[in-house]
Amino acid sequence: MNDEVEVLFTRLHPDAQPPIQGSELAAGWDLRTVENCEIKKGISSKVPTGLAVSIPSGYEGQIRARSSLGARGIILPNGIGTIDADYRGQIHVLMTWIGEGDSTIIEAGERIAQMVISPVPKVRFIEVDADLLGDTERGGGGFGSTGRY
Repeated sequence: MNDEVEVLFTRLHPDAQPPIQGSELAAGWDLRTVENCEIKKGISSKVPTGLAVSIPSGYEGQIRARSSLGARGIILPNGIGTIDADYRGQIHVLMTWIGEGDSTIIEAGERIAQMVISPVPKVRFIEVDADLLGDTERGGGGFGSTGRY
């Protein structure tokens, strides 16, 4: 699987840095912030990257947390963010502080997230009667029904 996907980008801020891989085999491309930002406890903060991208049709950009920030107490409150192929605005990363104290500071130029480019299949939903969905061992059980952990 060596098909290369080209993602065009532009800098919307003079200090914006292009996405870069941390290593040759890294799945994600590191994104950096263009300004110092205070991340407050329990509040979602939009942290700017200064970048806009053009993701090809049939793909999405998944914005994921960096483990190094999670270890410090910074999380992405929406889990994984999605950049759709038709979005052309600035990429922001939602961040929340869950560490000690009321807030923490992210400094300009700091790596704040990683973007993974993933294929999105064409999907068509078809409404049917419930008996046509098929039976499974799990059935309608949810929220822990497959085991304690």
